[in-house]
Amino acid sequence: MTDNSRYKTGRKKINLKMINLAGQYIFIAIVLLWTLFPVYWILITSLKTQQQMNTMPPLFIFKPTIAAYLKIITGESLLSFRNSLIISSFSVLLGLIVGFPAAYTLARTKFQAKNQINFFILSMRMAPAFAFLIPYYLIFRKLNLIDNFLSLIIINLTITVPYTIWMLQGMVQDMSVEIEEAALIDGCTPTGVIWRIVVPILAPSIAATAILSFVFCWNEFFFALVLTGNATRTVPVMMTSLIGLMGVDWVKMSAAGTLAIIPTIILALLAQKYLVKGLMMGAVKS
Repeated sequence: MTDNSRYKTGRKKINLKMINLAGQYIFIAIVLLWTLFPVYWILITSLKTQQQMNTMPPLFIFKPTIAAYLKIITGESLLSFRNSLIISSFSVLLGLIVGFPAAYTLARTKFQAKNQINFFILSMRMAPAFAFLIPYYLIFRKLNLIDNFLSLIIINLTITVPYTIWMLQGMVQDMSVEIEEAALIDGCTPTGVIWRIVVPILAPSIAATAILSFVFCWNEFFFALVLTGNATRTVPVMMTSLIGLMGVDWVKMSAAGTLAIIPTIILALLAQKYLVKGLMMGAVKS
């Protein structure tokens, strides 16, 4: 092969790599555009006036205003964010307190009804929510827990506990048991092994589970619509109140939607490395 032919072959390979790389970047750009454009549209809509929002064709260049945000922050809608934060935080915390020991026990012990218990836990996430709505409503009404934080927290535990067990059980199983046995030999108690060995190692997985559980609880709408009132109304339920007989207040709803996604974005950014690492744990085995 002559030098000229080698040069052409090498040049052709470089061109193919550049075309492949350009194709990847174009694909990523299209995916990002498809994913982020709705968020961008909600954001710019929340900064418009009602007249600007109704203008056709839509305005992309305009003088922004925060009037819709001020209406939410200074009105009763702000209480909905407080309620969602309280309900979601306690639901995630109690879900971890109950779910982590259960996940560790199911992963490390063998007993006769283990498969049946795992199936029961999984079935709690498979069953349709509306099947439990009437029983829950009758029970909470009998206990005088309608329009009460406790009822929403109990409902959300049916989300966080099964999900926590399902996520962390697999993580514990992928963790080497020899580390725990070595700690026991060195004189560590079983409780000490969990708090000093297992929890630090699984901290990224626990953080990832907590973040995703928080998102599920924050977005829960079906039970909150029925079981909450003016005192405990959550953000998803509050947003439905912006739909009136004369139409939808899209500007105010866009502002509420923008504020609703901020807590989850902040939480994800603060725990980003734990979220990625936690979700990847156990994905590759040696």
